[in-house]
Order: sequence, then structure tokens, then C-alpha cells
Amino acid sequence: MTSRSLPLLPFFAGNRRDGARLLSSALVFLAIGITQLNRQWGQILTLVASIVCLYWGFAYRRLDR
Repeated sequence: MTSRSLPLLPFFAGNRRDGARLLSSALVFLAIGITQLNRQWGQILTLVASIVCLYWGFAYRRLDR
């Protein structure tokens, strides 16, 4: 049985170092959004940053060391 790997979309890094930088930046935006949940822009930022963090987290796991 062969396993197929889906290609990464172009808006994610091709190596683990750059991927870690992108993921940590998204986590900073998520933290900022969480601290501002009582405002509408904080809720929107939290939603968008959560989606980006999940996507980039799964993409980061698929990168070779």
C-alpha cells in the first residue's frame, strides 16, 4: 500500500524552520485575539487566526525534518 501525500498549498513554507516561524506568528495573533474577545475585531481575529493555526499546524507536521 502506498501512501499519497497531498502537496502543500503555496502559502506555506517548504521547510520546518520557516514553517515554525509562520506558525509562531499565527499563534501570536491568536493570543492577541483571545485577549480582545469582548470586541468584535477580537472575535474575528480569533476565528481567522484559529483556522490559520490549525491549517499551518497540520501542514507543519507533514514537512520533512
